[in-house]
Amino acid sequence: MVPFRTHIPALLFLAGIFFLNFLARIILAPLLPTIEGDLHIGHAGAGALFLFSSLGYCAGLLGSGFVSSRFTHRRTIIISSMAIGGALLVIVLSPTMGGIRGGLMLLGVAGGLYLPSGIAALTSIVSSRDWGKAVAIHELAPNLGFVAAPLVAEGLMLWFSWRGVIALIGAAAIFAGAAFIRLGKGGQFQGEAPSPKTFRILITQPAFWVMMALFSLAIGASLGVYTMLPLYLVAEQGFERSSANQLVAFSRIAGLAIAFAAGWASDRWGPKRTLGGILLTTGMATVLLGMTRGSWIIPFLFLQPMLAVCFFPAGFAALASIGPPQVRNVAISLTIPVAFFVGSGAIPAGIGLMGQEGSFALGFVLVGVLLIGGVIILRYLRFDEEMQ
Repeated sequence: MVPFRTHIPALLFLAGIFFLNFLARIILAPLLPTIEGDLHIGHAGAGALFLFSSLGYCAGLLGSGFVSSRFTHRRTIIISSMAIGGALLVIVLSPTMGGIRGGLMLLGVAGGLYLPSGIAALTSIVSSRDWGKAVAIHELAPNLGFVAAPLVAEGLMLWFSWRGVIALIGAAAIFAGAAFIRLGKGGQFQGEAPSPKTFRILITQPAFWVMMALFSLAIGASLGVYTMLPLYLVAEQGFERSSANQLVAFSRIAGLAIAFAAGWASDRWGPKRTLGGILLTTGMATVLLGMTRGSWIIPFLFLQPMLAVCFFPAGFAALASIGPPQVRNVAISLTIPVAFFVGSGAIPAGIGLMGQEGSFALGFVLVGVLLIGGVIILRYLRFDEEMQ
């Protein structure tokens, strides 16, 4: 039996590609105050940029099975990383808003191709008894991305414009894809495309629709709020851009560890009870994020993301319990695209529109109210007795 530690370099390589994938999709958030001025767009237009990348991400996730069934998971990872780099360069070179929006949609499609194939490659590298540890290493990527994006943006903007920052990340993604050709491991087999039969099984399950709604709210509370926070802090709370980005970065550090505690709580009290507590507390923290002013907002800047990330361990445990075993992976592949479109696309666009009309704060308050309302939806969540 090969020791787990011998696979750590290969797992870290995959996590690095996932990190660049995630960083590429959220780097606009800390750059938004500068982008608004350079492109002469309002808050609504800035928030809508995430709608285009989220729409592409949905399409990429939904189509990933068809791509990997033709090219293997390994080649899909390479295609994804290089296409992300290409899409970022399209954004950099586009002189018009139409070209930038098209580049963002391509970026989303390329990013969406990665996750199913990345997980498939990861689980092919290690034995099943080590999957939990391997996934934990892989999932460090998005949490590190939340922390790194504002710091990378501020650091690179000392020497480059916002287009230069995006170009450097694009070059790094292309280089990572090329390096995976020579050095990457895992995923040397074809994927499976979803079938209409599995779709029919899922859409008849009320729990499937409940979890789709709850994941939409949770991604909105985490990624959606994150993308608009720097602009909110600068435009409405009076923070300097560099201070706002530093606060947003540091506020996400605790999320690297707190999610493990949420997983323990889910095992201890069950996903349904855990989700109820998380939705209620995250909703209250999000409301207070919009209602407080000046230095009083800082505690809630740190509390809100700590609570928001707690949703996902219990949420995935609940989602995995829907339907028979053979359709559970499809439940995830259908739920996450819609949830990403709503949570990281429509919600930031809505917050930006409210900012355009004069109140970012109202946007955050409404997101918090929706999260609290999610507790009511939980009443309709039904699955196996042991998961209650």
